[in-house]
Amino acid sequence: MNDARQITYGQKGTNYFEKLGIYLSLRMIRKHLPKSKTLHVLDVGCGYHARFLNGLLPNISSAVGIDFKVSDANKRIPQFSFVEMPAEKALPTLTSETFDVIIMNNTLEHFWEPLQILAEAYRLLTPTGLLLVNVPNWLGKVTLEFVAFRLDKDPSDEMDDHKMYYDIRDLWPLLVRVGFLPRQIKMTYHKFGLSLFAAARKTTSNTN
Repeated sequence: MNDARQITYGQKGTNYFEKLGIYLSLRMIRKHLPKSKTLHVLDVGCGYHARFLNGLLPNISSAVGIDFKVSDANKRIPQFSFVEMPAEKALPTLTSETFDVIIMNNTLEHFWEPLQILAEAYRLLTPTGLLLVNVPNWLGKVTLEFVAFRLDKDPSDEMDDHKMYYDIRDLWPLLVRVGFLPRQIKMTYHKFGLSLFAAARKTTSNTN
């Protein structure tokens, strides 16, 4: 997700381990997704095949995906639109308080300035919007790098592009700094304890 990297996740295909990870992430996202079928969704780092947007399509009224390149098949889906540029450049161009749900799945670890990205997400959420973040944690770092570099099963360029790994003590302060209230932040480890999932709802201090 930076200017030096121009290959979109999934553009070269996905293996079994990646497909399992996508399935587990989508299951967690669905668990936290509001029940409304008129959601406006933003997926930051949507991937070449926009798999999460497609998986959530029954609940989506409109969606925007951000990544370097997206398949032509996804561009033909009426509910979807895409911004094909680095997220650091794309996010400031979007209108404030537009999205009910923002997804960052295995995205935040690719940024040098995660606080800036999270602040943009907070700005773009509707007043009660929901941010869903999935990141590999420090235990996941060991496993991911073993699979990528020793077993040659995961794309090594993805691993080499990682800037950070996150445990609760790493991610929670960033969410609070950009404006999310502690009582509106839910965090859990999943994917066999190798990833951290956070659901943070935007709200004001006097909202019950």
